[in-house]
Amino acid sequence: MLKKLRVILAVFFIVAVTFLCLDYTGTVHAFLGWCAKVQFVPARLSVNDAVVAGLILMTLLLGRVYCSVICPLGIYQDIVSRIAGLKKKKRFAYRPPRRGFVIFRISLFVIFLLAAALHYPVVTNLLEPYSAYGRMVSQIFGPLYQWGNNILAHYAESVGSYAFYSVDVWLRGVSVLIIAVSTFILAGAFAWKSGRGYCNGVCPVGVFLGLFARSSVMRLSVDKGKCSGCGICVNNCKAGCIDPGDMEIDYFRCVSCFNCKDACPKKAVKYAADGCFKKSLGAKVSAGAEAPPAVKALSGDNLLVRRGLLAGAALMLWGLVTRASADRQFDGGLAALEDKKAPVRSRPIVPPGADSAKNFRARCTGCQLCVTACPNHVLRPSGKASSFMQPHLSFERGYCRPECVKCSLVCPTGAILPITAAEKSSKQVGIAIWKPELCVVNRDSVICDLCSRKCPTGAITMIAQSADDTSSPRIPMIDTARCIGCGACEHLCPSRPYSAIYVDGVDVHRTI
Repeated sequence: MLKKLRVILAVFFIVAVTFLCLDYTGTVHAFLGWCAKVQFVPARLSVNDAVVAGLILMTLLLGRVYCSVICPLGIYQDIVSRIAGLKKKKRFAYRPPRRGFVIFRISLFVIFLLAAALHYPVVTNLLEPYSAYGRMVSQIFGPLYQWGNNILAHYAESVGSYAFYSVDVWLRGVSVLIIAVSTFILAGAFAWKSGRGYCNGVCPVGVFLGLFARSSVMRLSVDKGKCSGCGICVNNCKAGCIDPGDMEIDYFRCVSCFNCKDACPKKAVKYAADGCFKKSLGAKVSAGAEAPPAVKALSGDNLLVRRGLLAGAALMLWGLVTRASADRQFDGGLAALEDKKAPVRSRPIVPPGADSAKNFRARCTGCQLCVTACPNHVLRPSGKASSFMQPHLSFERGYCRPECVKCSLVCPTGAILPITAAEKSSKQVGIAIWKPELCVVNRDSVICDLCSRKCPTGAITMIAQSADDTSSPRIPMIDTARCIGCGACEHLCPSRPYSAIYVDGVDVHRTI
């Protein structure tokens, strides 16, 4: 019964997600869009904490049912594995967790976490299962789906019906197609040979949820009193996680597919709260036997503590990654923002306290102490040959706050001389320049005065666009005599990807 229920739900999810990836009209999304929102990594990236917490709680209670019911790439592997099993019965075998394989699996997971924290999408997007399946469907099967639609549209039009309409079919990217085909072949090959080998060896979501599944409340277990040792459960375990020697299950890899339970002729495989673990522990206690230290450490309240510590540690780790990724991608967790791009500056902006670009270039050794000390993330090493590794100011991630003087306090070479906050607030390191064609007031016909409101020196004033019409839209006017080049206007400008106001450096710093 449990396996039938799992199969029904799995079929629903893979059909729903497949049509979501094929649908170009938006019709399917109106009804089944939530199937994509409950996928683990998309929920995390959208800062949907309720879904993430729900999936983790579900794993703690029921085991890795997410991998066998909700994840489309996991269900795709089940389909391939089922097809492979039509010719060869009892083809699975126990795969002991060898040390090298475990190190590889954990290393890949750590790389995924680091890539997510550093906002390096090439790694995360390649390994994330939902996106991988979406690419497979849209790139490989999408054109076939659209061609089929065009055929229906042709015949429908011939009989005077416009229930279908033709769409253009074109290759959106060779590289994406290559990646999609490679994933299709790689995941399929894993599934054909070893069932859920891809899930337990490559997929980072599988590794992450496996940490919780090891302490799940409901779990599969073998009643050794009923077991005849026939090995049918081992031959049907697509995760290869049932040890035929002691009939123990590796819950880290078990995806709760219930194949073993359904195949056992003696009904020795149970799915219950801690399975035979509690039964065997209770028998020892009732017999008055002294439980081994390992059993004591996992029993009673200590088991709850272990689960709590495991969940807390994993959530903290995932939370750090989530926050780092969310802070970079979202404004208030509501809408995705396009990343800003650095403008082309005619002169680089060197830090306050450098006095001049010439002095800075002559003294700076590129030790990166100032870059490390900068709390506003505006200092970064240059990649140009003329100033390689020497830091300059750029405002995609923040602006140079007038009250901060940390870079001047750590420079050991005198390239940045010590400066007070008062001196810095009146030191001009650059001049703001306005580009009217990029300003949202002109481009999008909206009201905006962010640059004026956020300028710490009051160097920007909003004036009427037309001198003859005081009611015309208001645009910024920059008083270059008061501008210190802090970059607040450039950083906070809503124009994307390039700001409508950017700062250009000056050769010699001056006091305003």
